Amino acid sequence: MAYHDTTLVPSIGHTVQMKKPESPENSTKVQRPFRRRAALEAESRRDLLAPRAPEEKRAEPAIETQDIRHMTDDQPEKIQLPATRPATWDRLPVVSLGMRKHLLARSPLVSFFREDPAAKAFDLLRTRLLHALKSRGWRRVAVAAPTAGSGATFTAVNLALSLARVPDSRTLLVDLNLRDPGIAPLLGLTDIPARTREFLKGHIGADEHLVRCSDTLALGLAGEPVRDASELLQAPASEIVLDEMIDELSPDVVLYDLPAVLRSDDLQAFLPNVDAVLLVADATRTTGEEIRACEKVIGDAAPLLGIVLNRGRAKAA
Repeated sequence: MAYHDTTLVPSIGHTVQMKKPESPENSTKVQRPFRRRAALEAESRRDLLAPRAPEEKRAEPAIETQDIRHMTDDQPEKIQLPATRPATWDRLPVVSLGMRKHLLARSPLVSFFREDPAAKAFDLLRTRLLHALKSRGWRRVAVAAPTAGSGATFTAVNLALSLARVPDSRTLLVDLNLRDPGIAPLLGLTDIPARTREFLKGHIGADEHLVRCSDTLALGLAGEPVRDASELLQAPASEIVLDEMIDELSPDVVLYDLPAVLRSDDLQAFLPNVDAVLLVADATRTTGEEIRACEKVIGDAAPLLGIVLNRGRAKAA
């Protein structure tokens, strides 16, 4: 039955015009037709449960980058990095000591005659020297004698060989007795060309002058006698070269074999380049006056580590 209530109609005496809904083109809001609540809820559930179409992946903007590799049609070309250059110590030429004549003569070189009393004396000297250097942070030692023929070179070589027996260490023995070189003849290495002058003037590097006879011992040999030895040793270039040599090689101990103290001014000229001096005296001929004269020459320029008595004989009990 239809029911019409006049009160629902406005009492105004004009016709009420109903506004038409806006078209989708004029309005983004879409009016849903009248439905029951249950129907609307069912439709919402269907929308939630329905599988969604995969969204289109948005293309990333292309960014131009510079590739450090050169691409080829088959595969990228591999770049080979340069090999690491060995340290200066490892680049030193390796030589063998010519010790045959010393073996035949039974010379007390510590590397071969461990039970010899002289060898044991050098081992004791080595230990005391290392303790003294480490406690003061030193490593550059000049080995010299008051007069020629007192055994300074012999002491320097034996001490270096004893130091080289310490595992994982580096000892550098340099012949700076340019007036009368003796390390090469003592070790049987006279056939190796020595370029001391070129090295001290900075014309060649340490790896072109020094040689290595083991993993723990390197040598700086001298060849023909040099007349201007004093001028060469105290030249500013020599100081720079020797400092660079130590920086490159990182030795634990550097032994410099120098000429006789009372023979020339070579040692006095070279003292600014050392941390201490080891004096070698000949028990058969070195006098107390010569020792005191050496102490005056050294003065305060470098500490005197001690005096090594060569050719000494123990007194019978």
